[in-house]
Amino acid sequence: MSILNFNVGVLGHVDSGKTSLAKALSTVASTNAFDKNPQSQERGITLDLGFSSFTMDIPEHLMNSNYKQLQITLVDCPGHASLIRTIIGGAQIIDLMLLVIDITKGIQTQTAECLVIGEITCDKMLVVLNKIDLIEETQRQSTIEKMTKRLRKTFEFTKFPQAPIISCSASSSLNLNELISTLQQHVYIPQRSPNGPFIFSVDHCFSIRGQGTVMTGTILSGSVRINDSIEIAALKEVRKVKSMQMFHKPIDRAIQGDRIGICVTQFDPDKLERGLV
Repeated sequence: MSILNFNVGVLGHVDSGKTSLAKALSTVASTNAFDKNPQSQERGITLDLGFSSFTMDIPEHLMNSNYKQLQITLVDCPGHASLIRTIIGGAQIIDLMLLVIDITKGIQTQTAECLVIGEITCDKMLVVLNKIDLIEETQRQSTIEKMTKRLRKTFEFTKFPQAPIISCSASSSLNLNELISTLQQHVYIPQRSPNGPFIFSVDHCFSIRGQGTVMTGTILSGSVRINDSIEIAALKEVRKVKSMQMFHKPIDRAIQGDRIGICVTQFDPDKLERGLV
């Protein structure tokens, strides 16, 4: 079955509820999803890029394409200002930005920073007004309308003047179906090419005894197949691709934009930091 992988960057101010939203939307957790970083758990903020995914039927407007299923890969980016390099690392691989705003606080410092990153790296944005469950029901609709009006004024001066604004609650799942439906309507087929040199952005590396070393990341350029030889530039070494997986399902080929795990012949995973292969 042909699956379209669509990368959605989840950005916003620290504590806006990005990770909770990604968790509520996702069904499959990748190697680095949902704040597994011990420092991150201790401080209650996202310190690294987290990846997770969920699948759904291909939307109606893409029915005539060769794809039968849609996989949304969520890239949960940290909201902490000191981690801006990590955010930009994630922004290079996203097809649409999900800007999460805490409705009780509105636009904050990092919200504005994320908007700037989105303008540089994305053509599409969807805005989520999160935590609506914290507003009393009698006040909820008027608060949503006021905040939406305020945001529309802000977005007038960006390349996203007509960005859809959805209000929901990640913690209570309120209006999540509306968010998923809107996301589905705004999916497009990104321009991806299997040609060009194979460039793979690695975010995690670990060894599996008896099998080899696994690198997880996203293909920025080109394609890769089982039995291909790939150069690990940082180590100045060449390794053979033994097997590959996309969210725990075995695959034999992957192209630009796909998030995969590549198992190669053994090397010391501690020698490879996040970077390019």
